[in-house]
Amino acid sequence: MHLALDVMGGDHAPMEICRGAVLACREFQDLEIALVGQGPVVERTLEEIGHRDEKRLHIVHAEEIIGMDESPSVAIRKKRRSSMRIAMEMVRSREAEGCVSAGNTGAIVAGGVLVVGRIPGIERPALGAPLPVLNRVSLLLDVGATVRCKPIHLYQFAVMGEVYMRCIMGIQRPEIALLSNGEEEIKGDEVVMETRELLRKNSSHSFVGYVEGKDVPRGVADVVVCDGFTGNILLKFGEGIVHGVYDLLREEISRRLLPKVGMIFMIPMFKDIWRRFDYEQYGGTPLLGVDGAVVKAHGRSKATAISSALRVARDFARRKGVAMIREELVQRGDAP
Repeated sequence: MHLALDVMGGDHAPMEICRGAVLACREFQDLEIALVGQGPVVERTLEEIGHRDEKRLHIVHAEEIIGMDESPSVAIRKKRRSSMRIAMEMVRSREAEGCVSAGNTGAIVAGGVLVVGRIPGIERPALGAPLPVLNRVSLLLDVGATVRCKPIHLYQFAVMGEVYMRCIMGIQRPEIALLSNGEEEIKGDEVVMETRELLRKNSSHSFVGYVEGKDVPRGVADVVVCDGFTGNILLKFGEGIVHGVYDLLREEISRRLLPKVGMIFMIPMFKDIWRRFDYEQYGGTPLLGVDGAVVKAHGRSKATAISSALRVARDFARRKGVAMIREELVQRGDAP
């Protein structure tokens, strides 16, 4: 299993990205990783880490870096020697079976479409974020790849999300829901209503109807579908709530003696809860709809999160996720 890793993307590049590659190689004995980045910088970073597995870590030199504030489509087109673009070109040429980057989200989406290419029949890609909710892992898509959507786009997001949860996450019959501003059928705009009818017509889906924003953390469905603008806001709002509650608890505990004493007994419970909702354990966000395993890691990813993202890319490639989506489109008569 050969994966390409954009070493220069993310807030903690290149050190934490390289550490993540080392962790992934230790966990998966079948994994080989191409570290794509500025060669001398990557060499020095590996020396600082004190670990260099010559057989399973390979450096692929890339002169340029795509910054987080650059125009995505312009950067991916003009910076042909950037670490992100070269990693994606390796996927397109089948030198690598997948790639991972914690860099510019827009550039990853643009590169997925322009460099890797779309799966025939898929009109727009979708970023699917696995959410560790109360009673399951729920896939929210799209969370930023396609801002403005037509009903056919949302329908295809649902198809891809269902395939991902069934084939990659092992859920036999994933439940699909549409995010709306109410549970009643009269709610939602024209796009959401038309998507609802498309999903209803396809009896092979386990479609459970509309869900509201408050229902998502409760885990009412395995796949929650929405446009990329709404999904990104919902995802970032959820992240803010988690960190806000954590900071509030720390502040209140620091002001009182009894809670400090009580915390000694509650620390194991809090650690278990934090692990359960820690995004680093769930890795990256797969870019569904492109012709290869492309995974977006969080921009703040450290070593554990990068290792988890590499696991996601590895599993998607090993279980032939792209082929599964293709087959699903053919079976449903949606492929060209």
